Amino acid sequence: MRKDTLSFSCVGLGLLFMVAGCGPSLAPSKPLSELSPQEVQGRAVYQQDCASCHYANKTGDLHGPSLFAMYRKKYLPSGAPANDDRVTQVIVRGRGMMPGCGNQLDNQQLQALLAYLHTL
Repeated sequence: MRKDTLSFSCVGLGLLFMVAGCGPSLAPSKPLSELSPQEVQGRAVYQQDCASCHYANKTGDLHGPSLFAMYRKKYLPSGAPANDDRVTQVIVRGRGMMPGCGNQLDNQQLQALLAYLHTL
């Protein structure tokens, strides 16, 4: 094989791997400066009660699954539909190793948290 052909093949192979490794990327979360007052309150609830176990703005698991873009996907990591009813059940009752927060959050805090999670 000629040197210029080999070089072209390596470049083409490199581009193929780059494209193949790039699945559909998700847009970043809503910028903090654009959060509504309710979403800001929800972010505070997230920081206090969720951040130690769940990433908000990056993929991958911490102690629990990442919450990034969870409402922009059809299903939660558990396979359940990504909707407010299911997410509320998990927050209030817990699931697996996650304890329920039903005693800790009032309805306003819960609604604010859900609003914030929609921004991720």
